[in-house]
Amino acid sequence: MNLIKGLQQEMNRCRELLQEYDAIPQGVFGAMMIRQIIKNAENAIAMGDTIAMMKSLKELQGCN
Repeated sequence: MNLIKGLQQEMNRCRELLQEYDAIPQGVFGAMMIRQIIKNAENAIAMGDTIAMMKSLKELQGCN
């Protein structure tokens, strides 16, 4: 799997996870963090920054 595809899969997984965080009142902070991680990944892809993409992939994989 290439880096872009991996990022897209992890962003989709985190978006699904985000729905779970949004469903509970105590999930506000976690949801905010996940949104920022997804935004950073989208920006890394848009800029074509491979190093930032690799960092974003690790951050996305850490969301649970």
